[in-house]
Amino acid sequence: MLAKANRIVRGDDFRRIVRTGRRAGSELAVVHRAKPEAAVARFGFIVSKQVGNAVIRNRVKRRLSELVRAELGSIDTSDIVIRALPPAATADLATLKAGIAPLLVRRS
Repeated sequence: MLAKANRIVRGDDFRRIVRTGRRAGSELAVVHRAKPEAAVARFGFIVSKQVGNAVIRNRVKRRLSELVRAELGSIDTSDIVIRALPPAATADLATLKAGIAPLLVRRS
């Protein structure tokens, strides 16, 4: 689980990041990145009912959170929202990492 300082929890923050942030995507997820409002990198996860039932959605969120926690030291300070797509439901942790880790790297 991510530390409280590294989590986005307010709906207003999610809306701001998704609407104004830069977007990069893969077949597993879409990553929205916006300018940070805090001094640390913050992350939020969106996993809709299209991904699966509650058990599957929570599994996807836990896997995404673990992936981000492991990569936290190499990610620049910014506000990032990761929106999982339906294929993420059947992907294992290694597949998620291969599909999402390159999207977390800032592209100038």
